[in-house]
Amino acid sequence: MPIREIELSAGTIEYEDTGGTGPTIVLLHGLLMDASLWDAPIAALSADHRCVAPTLPLGAHRRAMHADADLSLPGVARLVAEFLDRLDLADVTLVGNDTGGALVQLLMCDGAARVGRVVLASCDAFDNFPPGLTGRTLVLTGRLSPRMFGLFMQQMRLRLLRRLPIAFGWLTKRGDAATARWVRPVLTRPEIRRDAVRMLRALGADTDLLLVAAESLPSFDRPALVVWAGEDRVMPPEHGRRLAELLPHARLVEIRDSHTLIPLDQPAELAEAIREFTRTADPAAP
Repeated sequence: MPIREIELSAGTIEYEDTGGTGPTIVLLHGLLMDASLWDAPIAALSADHRCVAPTLPLGAHRRAMHADADLSLPGVARLVAEFLDRLDLADVTLVGNDTGGALVQLLMCDGAARVGRVVLASCDAFDNFPPGLTGRTLVLTGRLSPRMFGLFMQQMRLRLLRRLPIAFGWLTKRGDAATARWVRPVLTRPEIRRDAVRMLRALGADTDLLLVAAESLPSFDRPALVVWAGEDRVMPPEHGRRLAELLPHARLVEIRDSHTLIPLDQPAELAEAIREFTRTADPAAP
């Protein structure tokens, strides 16, 4: 699928778009990831859905943002809203995994005018922000200068170190090839390292963000699906249950044999859950 580009207020965003006339699904990734997180679910869904996956400025992007771009999580959420506006996407199913799910929650609190349904898949929530040992370690490295951050990240060239719990080891059981691709921009591009450090410092400065957002979730009046990994060690399973209880039109699905990054570990099961959700009139029904 060809990579497209769009110029937004913060800079140029790359994205994938399968086109088509089916229901539109917009898929959001997390920190130090890009749109390729969704390659396998998109392959399963694109026959009867239009799938759109932007690569957001969260550390694995390839086009540097403007020097004055707001790279805080609320700033990136506003960038997603701008992306939906510019592509004139309406009644979308907005899907977020890992910190992509945090972005979905922020958009839900802002009204999400172009969103008809949401899917929260093993994501940051409540007080788990930055999430787990992995997220806390990453935000700590953001205190380094861009140059020192780059030197620290050089360790991620080694698979043994990528598989540690402080890196990607607790995020995915089967997706090491993807994680190796995701770290390349910060290893090779000084301007991407600068963006990543700015983004991580902004995350570390507002750790109550999702606790505040959770107060608004009960007023979200559209269908929601909460999908959680059965073996998640970064996003607590009880947070999935709490999110499903808070959202008035939600149901909860557990996917077995997966860590946080369900799109890598169990893409077929996740795609089927999303397909069933987009076809169901009342997803909160038993």
